[in-house]
Amino acid sequence: RVRAEVRDTGTGIPADLRQQIFEPFFTTKQEGEGTGLGLSIVRNIMEKHQAEIRVDSEVDKGSCFTLLFYAC
Repeated sequence: RVRAEVRDTGTGIPADLRQQIFEPFFTTKQEGEGTGLGLSIVRNIMEKHQAEIRVDSEVDKGSCFTLLFYAC
């Protein structure tokens, strides 16, 4: 198994939004500032490769996205 983590120290993602962030067209940005497709595309790519993406986040402290790749 290969594990990659991407962390930031941004505003974090509230618990009630964490599952929604992977849905197509979901965004918290103002209209015209983003399409809300990025994480949906990443999740679909990961699933097609029998891999997964997980998120851990704390408001005002940041987020960590973990990518897990399993052996074929």
